[in-house]
Amino acid sequence: MQRKFGNIALAATLLMAGAAHADNSGFVAVKDSHFERNGQRYMIAGANFWYGGYLGAPTGVGQRARLVKELDRMKALGINNVRVLAVSEKTAMKSAVSPATTSAPGQYDEQLLQGLDFMMAELAKRDMTAVLYLNNFWQWSGGMTQYLNWFTGSPAHDPNVSKDYERYMAENATFYTNARAQAEYRNVIAKIVQRTNTVTKKPYRDDPTILSWQLANEPRPGNSKATPQEKATYVKWIAETAHYIRSLDGRHMVSTGSEGLAGSAQDAQLYLDAHRTPDIAYLTYHLWPTNWGWFDPKKPDATWNGMMEKASHYLNVHVDYAKKLGKPIVLEEFGLNRDGGSFDIKASTKVRDRFYDAVFTTLEKRAAAGDPVAGWNFWAWGGAGRAANADYWWKPGNDFVGDPPQEEQGLYSVFDSDASSLKLIADHDKRLKTIGAK
Repeated sequence: MQRKFGNIALAATLLMAGAAHADNSGFVAVKDSHFERNGQRYMIAGANFWYGGYLGAPTGVGQRARLVKELDRMKALGINNVRVLAVSEKTAMKSAVSPATTSAPGQYDEQLLQGLDFMMAELAKRDMTAVLYLNNFWQWSGGMTQYLNWFTGSPAHDPNVSKDYERYMAENATFYTNARAQAEYRNVIAKIVQRTNTVTKKPYRDDPTILSWQLANEPRPGNSKATPQEKATYVKWIAETAHYIRSLDGRHMVSTGSEGLAGSAQDAQLYLDAHRTPDIAYLTYHLWPTNWGWFDPKKPDATWNGMMEKASHYLNVHVDYAKKLGKPIVLEEFGLNRDGGSFDIKASTKVRDRFYDAVFTTLEKRAAAGDPVAGWNFWAWGGAGRAANADYWWKPGNDFVGDPPQEEQGLYSVFDSDASSLKLIADHDKRLKTIGAK
C-alpha cells in the first residue's frame, strides 16, 4: 500500500537516498552487446575459483592467508573476475564437498557465509569482480539433487557411483517442477541476495564487486532426449527465476550458467530461448573437449585436429548466437588435461597450453571484429592447493583445488607452479584488454 508523506524534510531525505541508490558507479552492465563499467568497456579475463568462499571462512575449512595469496597471484596475472560457488547443500554423496552452506532447509552455516563475505571484501580491495552461482545441476555441491532428496525423500543419486548420467540428468530436471524445492530455492536466493556483508557492512545488492548472480552451475533441461515439454519447463524456470532475482536486486546482472549447446540437448533454439528473456543479461557457454569425447589425452596427435575443428566451430557458433540476441557472451568454463591425461602436478602442460592459446586467439579475433565477446574464465584456479592422496580423489580436510570432489584433483586445475600456463594466461589477458580499450 502506498502512503503519502506530509513531512517535507522526510520527503527530501527519501529523494536523496533514492538518488544515492541510483548511483551505479562500479557496476558492470550491458551496453550495445558489450559489458561496460564506469563508462568503459569491461572485458573479463577470469578464472573459475569455486572454493573461494570456503577459503574465506573464519574457522573450520577457512584458510584466509591462502585466499589472500591466491587473489594476489591472480591479480598479478591480470585476472579481474572469478566465478564462485555461493551456496552448497549437505549431502550423503561421497563425491560432494563438505561442509556445506545449508545442512537442511533453512539451516545455514554462518561461518561459510562469512567466508563469502570475506572473499568479496578482498576482491573489492583488488578491483576484481565475481560471478556468484546459487545452485548446481551436478552433485558435487549437493545442488538440485539434494533439493529433491529433501523434498521427495528419494535417495541422492550419485552418478559417480551409478555411471548412469542419462538417468541422473532426467531425474535432476524434475527439480524445476517440484514446488517445495522451488520455494526453498527461492528462500536461499533471498538469503544470499539480500545479505549484508559482515566485513564491509555493505548489502550485497549494493556491491559492484558482484558482476552477476547466476542461476546455477550448468543447468540442463534433462538428458539428451529431453522432451519438448521438459525444454519448455526449463525455459520457463530460467525466465521466472531470473525475474525473481531481479525483483530482489535490480542493480546486478543475472546469468544462466549454461554450457551452451552441450547443455541444451544440442538444440540451438532452446539455447536461444533460454537466454532471450530480458532478465538474463548475457549468454554463457562452456567447452570440454575431453568430457565430450572429442579428445583423448593419451592420443593427442591422433585426436588434436578433429578436436580443434569441433572446438573452433563450438566457440564461433555461440558467438553467432549472441549476435542474434544482441547480448554479450562469456566463455565461462574451458579446460584440458595435463599431458598424457596425468593428474600429477609435475606432468607437463604443453598440449593444454596449445589448446588455451587456440581458444584465447579465437575469442580475440571475434572480439577485435566487434562481435559480442565479453571474455573468458578458464577452469580452474588450483593455485597453491595440492592433491593429498595417491588416487587423487578429494577427502574432507584436503586442500581445495580447481577440480571439485566429483573428479580427480589435478584433472583440469591450473596450479601456481604451472609457469608456462600462467604466462600464457597473462599474455592473453593483456591482448584481450587491449582489444577492449580500442
